[in-house]
Amino acid sequence: MTQRYDTLPIIVRYLLLGLGIGNHIPGFVDAYYAPPQFATMAKDLNLTPQLLLEEAKSLLSAIDRGESLSYESGDLKVSGYETPHTGGEISSKRRAFLKAQTVGLLTTCRKLCGETIPYREEVELLYQVIPKKIDEDEILYAHEQLNAVLGGKGELKDRLTAWRERQIIPKAKLLDLVNQLSADFRDRTKSIFSLPEKESVEWILESDKPWSGFNYYLGNLKSKVAINIDLPVQTTSIAHLVAHETYPGHHSEHCKKELGLVEKYQFFEEAIFLIGTPQCVISEGLADLGLEVLLGEDFETHLAVHFKDLSIAYDPQEHSILRKAAGSMSGFRANAALMLHDEHLEPDFVQEEMSRMMLLSEQRAAKTLQFLSDPLWRTYVFCYEEGLPLCRGYVNGSRDRFLRLLSEQMLPKELA
Repeated sequence: MTQRYDTLPIIVRYLLLGLGIGNHIPGFVDAYYAPPQFATMAKDLNLTPQLLLEEAKSLLSAIDRGESLSYESGDLKVSGYETPHTGGEISSKRRAFLKAQTVGLLTTCRKLCGETIPYREEVELLYQVIPKKIDEDEILYAHEQLNAVLGGKGELKDRLTAWRERQIIPKAKLLDLVNQLSADFRDRTKSIFSLPEKESVEWILESDKPWSGFNYYLGNLKSKVAINIDLPVQTTSIAHLVAHETYPGHHSEHCKKELGLVEKYQFFEEAIFLIGTPQCVISEGLADLGLEVLLGEDFETHLAVHFKDLSIAYDPQEHSILRKAAGSMSGFRANAALMLHDEHLEPDFVQEEMSRMMLLSEQRAAKTLQFLSDPLWRTYVFCYEEGLPLCRGYVNGSRDRFLRLLSEQMLPKELA
């Protein structure tokens, strides 16, 4: 590939490299809506991991040398592909974005070729973040807060599990609730940040997946969003899931970038979303921040009407108090990932520790372990654990800054 295609513009090579890796790793290409001829070309090439590794190194060198990012107007070699001239500042920022993304792709190629990369180094190369453990004292403090709030007798985990089980959404009402929340969040997102008129979301239920929710962005301003029903869905998480996957989260970001960066400027690198790259940190961080940006820190009061309309039990004050008391418990996922892949502790022990520290039932601890152990997702937890504080710190209450995250090419190092 390097010898035959090193005269192609950087963007074309980037697309072919990402698609080529995707031919070896199912799910690696999270979304793709660039010109279809590149997908056909990547499939026909059927490049080996070693050739992909060589191309990733060559592409990184080409970016550093300042080679052409794209075809210029009037010199088209692929029908429908051209990039309008952009200013030097935009071009420089775009080149930095592509370099960071390609470092992530190179790291994946090294792994594909059998190289062993220390886990912490792998995370940093993929995502531009340094993986850190949360201080367990923070989690134990959250336990004390929860114990005071819940009251009652018996083990804290048993009491919290019993409370969580009472928050299960009847399966027959789940899609109705999701559609109602989605419509509300869409109206708010459109009012604050604007949305294209023809965007749309379809909700589906899936099972046997390692994640709780997933946005399949289809291009043309459309998403299909899946909710995993391996475990019963609870009122404690459903609004966050809806905001995260759609408004103002993943779907809104994809729409903004498709309409702006891709259609307006032909930045086709934004028409492919690749797992194991810095763009994932920004995307997950802004999506996790979405509900807070849309409704404020005490968002439970805004949600109560939707649960009431469907006769689903929901106490907004109780939910708010328990959410704040639980605080940092979910951050133990980072600790668990490092225990598994950096310290090489036994999975059964890590699952027990997650159950103990995160106060999870055996089934929910096992589901979290499944995600952390999955070959595709084993490093991905740091997109959440590092992405949210990065995005929250950058936004700092400014909706204009959140709009920049939705609309522009940004990197974790910029936010830090």
